[in-house]
Amino acid sequence: AGGTASGKTTVCNLIISQLHDQRVVLVNQDSFYRSLTPEQLKNVKEYNFDHPDAFNTELLLSCMETLKRGEAVTTPNYDFKTHQSVGPGSKVNPADIVILEGILVLHDERVRDLLNMKIFVDTDSDLRLARRIKRDTVERGRDVQNVLDQYAKFVKPSFDEFILPSKKYADIIIPRGGDNEVAIDLIVQHIHTKLGQHDLCKIYPNLFVFFSTFQIGGMHTLIRDMQTTNHDFVFYADRLIRLVVEYGLGHLPFTEKQIITPTGSIYPGVVFCKSGESMENALRACCKGIKIGKILIHGERNDGRQLIYEKLPSDISSRHVLLLDPVLASGNSAVEAVSLLLSKGVPESNIIFLNLIAAPQGIHVICKKFPKLKVITSEIDETLDDDLRVIPGMGEFADRYFGTD
Repeated sequence: AGGTASGKTTVCNLIISQLHDQRVVLVNQDSFYRSLTPEQLKNVKEYNFDHPDAFNTELLLSCMETLKRGEAVTTPNYDFKTHQSVGPGSKVNPADIVILEGILVLHDERVRDLLNMKIFVDTDSDLRLARRIKRDTVERGRDVQNVLDQYAKFVKPSFDEFILPSKKYADIIIPRGGDNEVAIDLIVQHIHTKLGQHDLCKIYPNLFVFFSTFQIGGMHTLIRDMQTTNHDFVFYADRLIRLVVEYGLGHLPFTEKQIITPTGSIYPGVVFCKSGESMENALRACCKGIKIGKILIHGERNDGRQLIYEKLPSDISSRHVLLLDPVLASGNSAVEAVSLLLSKGVPESNIIFLNLIAAPQGIHVICKKFPKLKVITSEIDETLDDDLRVIPGMGEFADRYFGTD
């Protein structure tokens, strides 16, 4: 969104050009102007094209909702010289990214609720007026005096009443429009990040999944292969676990600390704040001297869970806690473990749950029940089978890791 001639279309085109490897469509709010009646056409100079009522917002909502469902739509073609919708309309195919552009796209709450990212292009009013005069005289066949009269009577008052107040709903405000390359680069990076996320990450902001690489995919292939030897399974599982732990440590709070290097120079560094056995080695390798507690929960086939054993640091309530379990399946055992930590006084927001693979069912259970807890995994699998085993999974992790049956 943004005022008339603020550079919205330029910003959209720059974003699209940087997303050249993605499917992107642009929907213009201007396409949804209502056709003027014969009476309105007679007094077109008295018609306010910058008022919310000038747009068919219901049709706009219908088209956007259809696109979000992954279905094609036909948007109107509006002729700015005749002030009528003409022809059969334009077909818009579904895409990974749909950009909606217009002066009032942030005004209506129903439209805002459809948007994942809300951007306001903020440009100096004198520059916008100069651009509008050039555009309306060259592209729309209007004379300068008519443009100035319309600006003073309708455009500026509507901007002050409807458009400028919608700025408060924006997630991102871009000063200087298309000239602001840094803002556009940041927006494109954010879109790339969102596109690379698992669908569940878009539902739960407390879920974090590794960005997959060939290296991570190769290690997953090895630990999932039933032909992999015990020795190789342990080696590659340890490598993956270490990556998970390192990622988890990155979510712990740090404090700044200046140190003196052997060259006598000052280095502005950071240190950690206070903060299952198969993952223990990797944890100690990443964070020497870390305190470790143990929780043993026995699972029954009917989903029942029983706490068998627990031994936790006495000061655990004052610490950040990394809860380690290689596999998140149904989530029932994890709920018991987290509930135990909460009963010991650990704040939910201080718990980071780390695992190698996770089933969607377990993620739903944990993320819904504990929205302040962070869940970090290297890969999300397809589902659970009737025996609550993760599919495709990697079998019984502990048996393969310790060589037991």
